[in-house]
Amino acid sequence: MNDVRELLDRAAEGAGQPAFSAGAVYAKAARIRRRRRAAASAAVLAVVAAGAFTLPRTGGDEDPAPASVASAGPSASPSAAAAGRAGRLAALLPPDVGEIEEVSLLALIKGATPEQARTDRLGPLDGQYAFRRDGGVGYLVLTLEDREAVERKTGRPADPDEDLCVRVGQEPSRTDCEREALPGGRALTTWRDTMDVGGDDSVGWGPELAGRLVQPDGSQFLVRSSTGFEGTGTQGPLLPEPPLSRAQLKELLTGPEVQPKG
Repeated sequence: MNDVRELLDRAAEGAGQPAFSAGAVYAKAARIRRRRRAAASAAVLAVVAAGAFTLPRTGGDEDPAPASVASAGPSASPSAAAAGRAGRLAALLPPDVGEIEEVSLLALIKGATPEQARTDRLGPLDGQYAFRRDGGVGYLVLTLEDREAVERKTGRPADPDEDLCVRVGQEPSRTDCEREALPGGRALTTWRDTMDVGGDDSVGWGPELAGRLVQPDGSQFLVRSSTGFEGTGTQGPLLPEPPLSRAQLKELLTGPEVQPKG
């Protein structure tokens, strides 16, 4: 199972919208992509297909989509850096990543209410963030799953020794996949996903960098650095590249700021 394609599917379960599934997301997005690619011969337009990622469990007391906006890097003001998760994330990144805002993809794409979009977060920076730069909008999704959550999903804890770059059975192969063993028994795997899938839906996701940091206690971080989406709920054109590079994803995931306190 590809963890980076579960986000909206699991979110929709908590929102009480059983008709919405990850499969449906891929389906219609690909139809949009094919139609726009046909138009590209005349209009030079390229669109890629849809996907999903794992959201934290629904419920809890946190606000679903705070309207905190911050600029990254040293240029961020102290007040911005203190204005919630977006400010804390911006303080860890260089200025050229653009303006960062915490959002709810479920609210944007499916019109979920604040209550439906409410989520628990295990990590202090877990969330969904819009990155605005040069007229485009990309997204970063960061989710910590503890050992219990991973076992519920897969039947076993996350294993740092597992090589995710090796294709198993009918799993889709991961493009440009890199695995790195890290100090402390952790393992980081990152890969590219074109989001090029078949089907029919109202959202088309652009290419992205995806990653998984597996920890020795059986927990894992899942991350998605997406160039954005087109269709229902879009906030702007796709970015030409994912908002965070592979090196930036590694620096973020391996830093203490993403780990739960205590």
